[in-house]
Amino acid sequence: MPSKTVFQSPSALPPLTLVLGGARSGKSRYAESLVEGQDGECVYLATAEAGDDEMVSRIRVHRKRRGRRWRTVETPLDLIADLKAAVGPDRCVLVDCLTLWLSNLMAAGRDVEAELAALTRALPKLTGSAVLVANEVGLGIVPENALARRFRDFAGHLNQAAAEAAQSVVFVTAGLPMHLKTPAVVENST
Repeated sequence: MPSKTVFQSPSALPPLTLVLGGARSGKSRYAESLVEGQDGECVYLATAEAGDDEMVSRIRVHRKRRGRRWRTVETPLDLIADLKAAVGPDRCVLVDCLTLWLSNLMAAGRDVEAELAALTRALPKLTGSAVLVANEVGLGIVPENALARRFRDFAGHLNQAAAEAAQSVVFVTAGLPMHLKTPAVVENST
C-alpha cells in the first residue's frame, strides 16, 4: 500500500474538473485532495453500491480516508438530479465515479444515451465547483463480448463529453497527476 501522498491543490478550483485514471491509480485520492483544498462543505456523491463484501470493504476504506468534513450522498442511478442539488457556491462536490454510474445505468436497463446526453447538458449549468472521477477503460485490448465493448464505448464517449465540458482535466497514473487540460489564465491588461 503506498504512503499517503499530499497533493498541492489550487486555491480555487474551476467550475468543473475531470480526474481520469485506471483502477488503483490514485485518482480518487487526488480528487479528494482537490475538494479538501476548498473552503466550505465537501460533498461526496457516491455511485458505488455495496453489492458484496469486497465493495463494502472498499466503501469503508474510502469513508474512513475522507473523514468527518465530508457529507456523503449515495446516488447509484440519479446522479444528475443529485449533482444539481448538491453543487453550490458554498460547497465543492466530488462525483466518484462516473464509470460506476454508467455501469449501474446499464445494469438497470436505463436509456444510457439519454442519461449521458442529460449529464452533458447539465455540466455547464452547475452553480459551483465539481470534481468528477472516471476510469479510463479504453487503453487495453478490445473486449471479447458485445456488452463489454458497449460499456467501453459508452465510457469513452462519457469521458470525452466530460473532458470537453471541464476546464481542468487530470490523468492520474501510479499516484502521479498529469495535467491534460488546464484553466485558461486571464491576464489583467492594466
